[in-house]
Amino acid sequence: MIDKIKIALSLLLIAAGIAGAYLLSEQALVLRVLAVAAGVIAGGVLFCKTTEAGGRFVQLWREACIELKKVVWPTRKETTQMTLLVFSLVVIMALFLFITDKGLEWLIYDIVLGTPT
Repeated sequence: MIDKIKIALSLLLIAAGIAGAYLLSEQALVLRVLAVAAGVIAGGVLFCKTTEAGGRFVQLWREACIELKKVVWPTRKETTQMTLLVFSLVVIMALFLFITDKGLEWLIYDIVLGTPT
């Protein structure tokens, strides 16, 4: 029950930051952005530091960052080669489908029905 109250408070802090931006509509843009940022940061800190769900989220985030470091990203050359391969296959498939479509059109309209297209 306490976690739900803390989550609601963190959402209220975020909403207060957004409302503050509207209330400061005649002020400089920097102040409005700071109001939203302050609300989001305060709500996020309250959520992450004091709730069980926030703790699980932080743990998931840390594990995701660790896994992301293990990823072997393709080189620029590999990326370019694969992109060209995909484009080539798309063009080949487009030509194949065009030729098949025109062939069936010719077969059905000219040969079977006897009406020119």
